Amino acid sequence: MKKVINSEQAPAAIGPYSQAISVTAGRMIFVAGQLGLRASSGEFVSEKIADQTEQALKNLEAILKQAGAEMKHVVKTTVLLSDMENFGTMNKVYARFFPQQPPARAAFQAARLPKDALVEIEAIAVMDENE
Repeated sequence: MKKVINSEQAPAAIGPYSQAISVTAGRMIFVAGQLGLRASSGEFVSEKIADQTEQALKNLEAILKQAGAEMKHVVKTTVLLSDMENFGTMNKVYARFFPQQPPARAAFQAARLPKDALVEIEAIAVMDENE
C-alpha cells in the first residue's frame, strides 16, 4: 500500500509528482527531489549554493516529519548539482543534517535543474515497523 505525503511546510510539487510516498510494507518513504525554495513563496531563499542546500534539506526534513519520520531514517539520497564546483560547499551543509550514520549518497552534475536551481536533493527513508 502506498500513501501520498504532503507537507505545507515545504513547497508544493511543481509538476505531476508527490512530495513523498510512504509504503506501509517496511514503512519506506520516497521523497521527491527538493529545491531550495521557501514553502511560503515558492521562491529561492537566495542564489547561494549553501543557502539553497540548507533550504532543500529543511524541505526534505519537513516532508519526513509529515510522514512521521526524521532525518535519521534516511538511508539513501541523491544530490543533483548544477555545477560540481559547488560540491564542497553543498557537502559542508549536508553534513550538518546527517551528523551520525549518514545515508548512502550519489551526487551528479545535471545539465539543468528545475527553476534553474543550484541543487536538488531526493531521499529514501525507512522506519522500523513499530515506529
